[in-house]
Amino acid sequence: MSFEQIQLPNQNFPATTGEVNLSQMPTEWLVVYFYPKDSTPGCTTQATDFSSLKDQFQALNTTVIGISRDSVKAHQNFTEKQALTINLISDKEEVLCQLFDVIKEKNMYGKTVMGIERSSFIFHQSQLVKEYRKVKAAGHAEQLLLDLKALQSAE
Repeated sequence: MSFEQIQLPNQNFPATTGEVNLSQMPTEWLVVYFYPKDSTPGCTTQATDFSSLKDQFQALNTTVIGISRDSVKAHQNFTEKQALTINLISDKEEVLCQLFDVIKEKNMYGKTVMGIERSSFIFHQSQLVKEYRKVKAAGHAEQLLLDLKALQSAE
């Protein structure tokens, strides 16, 4: 998939803080990350890492948003339990998952299932500039922060 093919939809999605429209972000930069499930070890690591670095992302004029197929209620429970500071979108209808092509065949305990492949995307002024597939949760938020700094200094 080439960068030009992913356009942020001008559509509201339910999230922990109400509704979010990815095409109308208040910041110049946007990080969208997809993760399989709330309150699982890797997803908790990723969400808490992004939350702990939120101020550094904001200093780079960047909004970070997590997306999974979990319900808003599950997201709110996850946010409360882990003291998350980032917004989480509920994509139960898989509109964003399909758009970003993150639903992949996975092997879970010997069974083949369709699930979200941990993936992240960096947008600058609504244009996709970098994507990450098959992400490992640990250290990923820090790597994104370094990459953002490099992208911004190259402007």
